[in-house]
Amino acid sequence: MFEFKLPDLGEGIHEGEVLKWYVQPGDTVAEDAPLVDVETDKAAVTIPSPRGGKVASVVGEVGDVVETGQVIAVIDDGSGAAAADAATAATGRAAEETPAGLPEEEPAPAAAKPAAPALARQPGRPVPAAPATRRLARELGVDINTLAGSGPGGRIMPDDVKAAAAGEPAPAAAAPAPDGAAVEIEAVTRMAAAASSAIPYLDIEPLPDFAVWGPVETEALRSIRRKVARKMTTSMILVPHVAHMDDADVTELEDFRLRMRETRDGKEGCKLTLLSFVVRAITAGLKAAPAFNASLDPFKEEIVYKKYYNIGFAADTGKGLVVPVIKGTDTRSINEISCEIAEKANLAREGKLPIEDMQGGTFTITNVGPLGGTALIPTINYPEVAILGMGRVQEKPVVRDGEIVIRKILPLTLAFDHRVADGADAARFVGELVRNLSDPNLLLLDT
Repeated sequence: MFEFKLPDLGEGIHEGEVLKWYVQPGDTVAEDAPLVDVETDKAAVTIPSPRGGKVASVVGEVGDVVETGQVIAVIDDGSGAAAADAATAATGRAAEETPAGLPEEEPAPAAAKPAAPALARQPGRPVPAAPATRRLARELGVDINTLAGSGPGGRIMPDDVKAAAAGEPAPAAAAPAPDGAAVEIEAVTRMAAAASSAIPYLDIEPLPDFAVWGPVETEALRSIRRKVARKMTTSMILVPHVAHMDDADVTELEDFRLRMRETRDGKEGCKLTLLSFVVRAITAGLKAAPAFNASLDPFKEEIVYKKYYNIGFAADTGKGLVVPVIKGTDTRSINEISCEIAEKANLAREGKLPIEDMQGGTFTITNVGPLGGTALIPTINYPEVAILGMGRVQEKPVVRDGEIVIRKILPLTLAFDHRVADGADAARFVGELVRNLSDPNLLLLDT
């Protein structure tokens, strides 16, 4: 029997959600034939069978999460029978060699499963406790740092404080969750407790039971949506966001783009989109403002300036946002960029975008214009330091040379990391971007 374990699906990926099984127990599968579809927090992948044979069992129903290294299928490839025959022969030989009358050696007892390690508070870190519990400890004259919490994750509860004040034994600790759930729950409660105790006035508590007030429906936070939640939380907590807004007059650019589409109608080539022109304009701006093409290493206290230009764009997949990356935009034509945007956006929506096509980005653009909305304040795609948000192009009355005229206006918002750049830097960067988008000749000259 061959035990097939979920292979490494890419850098930083430790689990995946089962989307579809191509085989069931009892089926015969050929080597390299599709075995299972698994969706990670980056993309969906089809995993082929590494061996041919009869499927003995599969692990994980559709919707279940399986971890890297976990056995997900057992395939009878013939090796099991050979191994069994060899084991039988070896047992027979051993029996013949054992002198008569001697007792057979009893097998050693199976080692007991090690218990999950207890949560221990790290020295120098505040104990996990709610502000109300801390206030109670002060009122009762109890040093809360000397207590062992009975709540989830070692959290200090009010009963722990009252027992200490009365000289009574501390309440029993909460029972651990069974099996693998204990590890995940402990990790979550540890993070929540640390956040609650380290940030003043922040007290993360469990949600109320919403079903008390009416019917509810729950959905597990998995795959792409879970990755988005983690990245956005990290970005908003860690990065001090600042937003700089401006409008670009794209009347000439839009007229040029539409003329080119008409002349190329029915001919070979990709549809020219406004986003492809913005990618080129952003690339030109990053060359002049390297701070927005960087990352900050908070541990080394260094700013890493990237000398390459890989522009990502947010794509709505129906299951959550993914960010395909167009690499080497400083060496690509607007037409090439348009083709690659269309190709990667389609792959992302189909869940077939390779993981490497979502890595290595240096700057991100998100465009809500086609969906509606006049403007937005985007969240930085950490560990990048800036992101550009595009709104909807609208015809608006503006003043030009003392006269009111109708122009096509594109609202832009640059969200940036204030640790790396200042408002003046952002104003200059967006000002240059507006200038390039207002005159298509400047973009063509740069190309």
